[in-house]
Amino acid sequence: MGKPQGKLDGRLDGKVAVVTGAGRGIGRGEALALAAEGAKVVVNDLGGTWNGGGTDDRPASEVAAEIVAAGGEALANFDDITTVEGAGRLIDQAIDGFGRLDVLVNNAGILRDGMVFSIDPADWSSVVTMHLMGHFLPTQAASQHWRQRSKGGDVSHRAIINTTSESGLFGNAAQSNYDAAKMGIVSFTIAVSRELAKYGVTVNAVAPRARTRLTMSTFEGGDREQEFAAADQPFDAMDPDNIAPFVTFLATPAASDITAQTFIVCGGAVAHVKMPQISDVLFKEGRWSVDELIERREELFKELGPSVYEGPRGYARLPKQ
Repeated sequence: MGKPQGKLDGRLDGKVAVVTGAGRGIGRGEALALAAEGAKVVVNDLGGTWNGGGTDDRPASEVAAEIVAAGGEALANFDDITTVEGAGRLIDQAIDGFGRLDVLVNNAGILRDGMVFSIDPADWSSVVTMHLMGHFLPTQAASQHWRQRSKGGDVSHRAIINTTSESGLFGNAAQSNYDAAKMGIVSFTIAVSRELAKYGVTVNAVAPRARTRLTMSTFEGGDREQEFAAADQPFDAMDPDNIAPFVTFLATPAASDITAQTFIVCGGAVAHVKMPQISDVLFKEGRWSVDELIERREELFKELGPSVYEGPRGYARLPKQ
């Protein structure tokens, strides 16, 4: 096992963070990075498979032990955050165990892919529930605590970092359930940022591109498989630990004025996603006719061109350096 990135240098000294889905992959890297900056971390992971089956206490326990071995403080949590009771116990564990809560990273997720015409409705629903309820319920429990604290005059900076996806932002075949949930997380981020701003809470979303159990299950055997393979060079752009520094940055006071935003993080690139954003607009006096709309339809797409980083597969193509 590797050690937390960097050293305990105090950027989050005395803060307490909760990370869901932190037993493996991106969540594990986020938990280690937050601990490396001085945060006490509650490592949540149900320990299931990539499609949500089963449970296993070992992933969360191992990450918590890794943090402690490196000189940090951590607790493992195995609750199901898609239930009111599980999400409540998770947040309570942070407050009871470490005395406060400052950062919530909503990262846990599953996949159950299928084309819209053939997917089992139960599989469609389970993915939406996991991602949306798995973001909403921990956020609700945390916000209730912070709202109560603010009544006593404590409005210090708190941060929620949500996890969306490029698949949600741009769409991907066979993932209508996952995409609907991930785009919903963007809207959820914006709404909650408005609701919690007066309590000192920033709320942002990150769309990570990295090698994880979910991405490999999606692209394995396809024409994008090589894109996510381990790099045969010093810097591995698909290493899931690449996401953690930006998530950690959003948790620090340096980002206390950044809220309601969405970012794509991939390798050494961080892209700010401006959404929603109106592109082109058609105007006329009075009601449109269908014939008029047919005649002027191309005016709705004047701004499309080299400044649009959307590839043929629906995933963002970041600008070349």
